[in-house]
Amino acid sequence: MQNLFAEQLEALRADSLDRHLREIGGAQGPEIEVAGRRLVNFSSNDYLGLANDSRLRGAAISAINKFGVGAGASRLVSGTQTPHLRLECALAKWKGTEGALCFGSGYAAALGTIPALVIKNDVVLLDKLCHASLIDGAKLSGAVLRVFPHNHMGKLERHLEWARREYAGKRILVVTESVFSMDGDHAPLRDLVELKKRFGALLLLDEAHAVGVIGPNGRGLAVQENLNDDVDVQMGTLSKALGASGGYICGSRDLIEWLINRARSFVYSTAPPPGIAAAALAAVEFIASPEGEERRLLLQERIKLLRDLFLSLDVGRFNSANKRPTPNPPSQGYGAAGARRSTLNENAGSAIFPWIVGDEQAALDFASALQSGGFLVPAIRYPTVAKGTARLRITVTAAHQEDQIRALFEAIRKMTKHE
Repeated sequence: MQNLFAEQLEALRADSLDRHLREIGGAQGPEIEVAGRRLVNFSSNDYLGLANDSRLRGAAISAINKFGVGAGASRLVSGTQTPHLRLECALAKWKGTEGALCFGSGYAAALGTIPALVIKNDVVLLDKLCHASLIDGAKLSGAVLRVFPHNHMGKLERHLEWARREYAGKRILVVTESVFSMDGDHAPLRDLVELKKRFGALLLLDEAHAVGVIGPNGRGLAVQENLNDDVDVQMGTLSKALGASGGYICGSRDLIEWLINRARSFVYSTAPPPGIAAAALAAVEFIASPEGEERRLLLQERIKLLRDLFLSLDVGRFNSANKRPTPNPPSQGYGAAGARRSTLNENAGSAIFPWIVGDEQAALDFASALQSGGFLVPAIRYPTVAKGTARLRITVTAAHQEDQIRALFEAIRKMTKHE
């Protein structure tokens, strides 16, 4: 057995696909300590700089003092404490839905929710670039799974026609993300809603990388597009812009009650620590406030700065979606004939900037060179992204200073010989 793992690890190393943990000697922030060295941190999803915010820390400490560290049991046994319920009420109000339910992680939310929504002989239609948790949740459900090319509404339409024909009377669930985690581009939400209505499907939208970043008070893409009531299941995370930990589902009261009874990752997991729930509640209250909106607008200024700087370089390297077709508006029909190429401008508002390198070892070398220059920018490789599309994934936060962003740009410009 040991030899088996050794051989498999060696195969990973040969393909530059092995991974290692790095120890961070302090709190998340625009600068972090790695191996005793201070680096400017462009790797974090802490988009609003809340992971080490005094409001969240204070809320967690107060909750620990009152409720202890652990919840003791699952939510249905004895683990539901006041912070959990207060957080869910705040999430539902903030997201404009009837109810909300929190899970121990975003991964657990996906794994519990999708199998509760669809079963054998139902159909799940999944965007090719959906997060691993959504893929695994779809597989775990036992439903028939079909994948459509990223943001390709023509192919999705044909999948929907096929599903309605071959699985008449069965439930169809379309699964996508509002902002895709490795490319930073947006889903064509209006087109998705039009299709799901036409074919009587359900739509699950993962807002993990949109919440706190996009829309008024960071409420996400569905609110920004005025489509909140048209999304059946809104999924999100407490661990990115909200600076805490966990995942959630927002939707109708009936949906939430159903998940309480049937989402196995909820039913059979010990409840999240009350201190974490209290910290997440403090984050929601902050983001929903005028001060929180100011922080989000500051983030948008930082995003625009980096985007404007990079627009002077090779834009095509910023989105592997350049090679993938994207939809025409519904009124014009769908299909590859009218497909268009995406550009960096289409990522407007997203805090994620992918610099496409291609080769896995080249991406590692680029990341290493940036680290030597004082920047932590992770190299993302297969299987997180497709083979041959290895990249640097740069994330901007509200906590970054303008000079830090300009310094990163200059480092990349010099390394790519854009003098």
